Amino acid sequence: MPVRLGQNFLRDEKIAEKIIQSANLQPDDFVVEIGPGEGILTEALAKTAGKVLAIELDKNLIPALQKKFSLNKKVEIINEDILKINLNKFVISYKLTAKSYAIVANIPYYITSAIIRLFLESEIPPREMILMVQREVAERIVAKPGQMSLLALSVQYYARPQVLFPVAAQAFFPVPKVNSAVIKITLKSPRSNPRETKKFFQIARAGFAAKRKTLANNLANSFHLDKKEVENKLNSIGLTPLTRAQELSLEDWKKLAEIMNPDL
Repeated sequence: MPVRLGQNFLRDEKIAEKIIQSANLQPDDFVVEIGPGEGILTEALAKTAGKVLAIELDKNLIPALQKKFSLNKKVEIINEDILKINLNKFVISYKLTAKSYAIVANIPYYITSAIIRLFLESEIPPREMILMVQREVAERIVAKPGQMSLLALSVQYYARPQVLFPVAAQAFFPVPKVNSAVIKITLKSPRSNPRETKKFFQIARAGFAAKRKTLANNLANSFHLDKKEVENKLNSIGLTPLTRAQELSLEDWKKLAEIMNPDL
């Protein structure tokens, strides 16, 4: 079978079973799988969950998937681009709630960040995501202060991420040039209101604008503020003028968002 669209198909059934065990699925759970490929993980999911909706972008893979699951009423295969779907309408059409569905997927690595962001920012997000991702990306997502990035901060704002276990390259076909890991992203509840969230990410994006510059410089430049004024605000929450964005914790960013100009 030709490999298209950056996909590396999971071939190790033991890894698929380990993913299922990590997800702790219930008989009435609705699972959305993105990029089912050859259906190895889909088959394992269908043994546990109540419904599996497999979304595959590559139309050339659809006939084989439909044939494989033609007699399985738990599995629905659709040929769509997950990044182009109106997610809120999609979720409502299946009558899903934030507690009633989960994402379990071996996603194409080049769209990892886009997929995570899509579901985290959704009005009706899943209760959790169990994702096979590049190991380096998994480690970035769970980073601590000192190694933080905008990706890590974004995920940790909405959810509690945890690296579950590594996966060797040999578990896939074709064998990728990178190692993988399975990550669990559990959504927090309750969520911040939209206005607070918008402001938080305005500040965060500005803070990470230039990696080599201090946080004070980035904020002053992004919002056209006096640098000394910004440094005073940083001092008020226990940060120095030399602090860099990657050194802040999630709580530091929340404090910073509170004291910055609310009309930004």
